[in-house]
Amino acid sequence: MAKKTPSGRSKKRAYLTKRILISAATSGIRDAAKETMATMGYVVIAEDGWVIRKFADGTREKIEPIPQPHNLNLALD
Repeated sequence: MAKKTPSGRSKKRAYLTKRILISAATSGIRDAAKETMATMGYVVIAEDGWVIRKFADGTREKIEPIPQPHNLNLALD
């Protein structure tokens, strides 16, 4: 039996809802990328620190590097 949250909802249900949402979003993004590739002949993606134009024939064109933060003041415990 699934544990109840303070609001009385089941944690198992929340997990399944999150899982379904992630699956639907991933599927929608994948479908949109395929449609864009078919319409425009390319998609623009971020990969390995670069903005890249990926063409239908498989070639890739580096557009510009993604700026990286220079000073990360992270407080580690």
